[in-house]
Amino acid sequence: MGKGLLLCLLLVAAALFAWYQGMRLPDAWNPWAVLDVRLPPNLLTPYKLSRLDDDPQRCAQALATSELRYRPQADSPAQAPCPLQNVLRVEGSSVRLSSSFLASCPLAVAYALFERHALQPAAQRAFSQAVVQVDHLGSFACRNVYNRKNARLSQHASANALDIAGFRLADGQRINLLNDWKGEGAKARFLREVHAGACDSFNTVLGPEYNAAHRNHFHLDMGLWQICR
Repeated sequence: MGKGLLLCLLLVAAALFAWYQGMRLPDAWNPWAVLDVRLPPNLLTPYKLSRLDDDPQRCAQALATSELRYRPQADSPAQAPCPLQNVLRVEGSSVRLSSSFLASCPLAVAYALFERHALQPAAQRAFSQAVVQVDHLGSFACRNVYNRKNARLSQHASANALDIAGFRLADGQRINLLNDWKGEGAKARFLREVHAGACDSFNTVLGPEYNAAHRNHFHLDMGLWQICR
């Protein structure tokens, strides 16, 4: 059992004890409260995100605390090679997207958390300006991991993963992982801070130092494993 999961279970147990004692927990530390995107991620965030997957009402309540623009999508047929249920098409927020993308509810809400609490603060610290566009390589793709015939299904196959390739700043500057990850300049430092911050919102974060397949993007997903590489 990972340390993060153990701490989360201990917090839930502590919350249960507090509830039995008649104490009122702040929503940020109440495991039964709807996740509020306006509040910074904490140790309960993975648990709260996991509760959104099969609960459209709770999902809508969480998204209402964000700036995301999105449209619910119809479920795909059960016989589809990679059936999708309870997915959204994320169209943007105050930040443009290079294109809209399909997302499970946990992925969409995690993206909103990342944008608010990791991406924009990092841009302000590094460049004293906002990110105005996120350039991505897509989310949904009905395939196995690394397209290997005998591998398990990728998180992309359930619209539970997003690959981000770069960012555009308010003054027109472009930041690209393939070209700007290496080095000690402001763009490289910004990308490393964004990578670290993403680990507070997504379950799995893989970047250019993970392997050659990720040299040009951050892979962000809401799978079972807590990985920050």
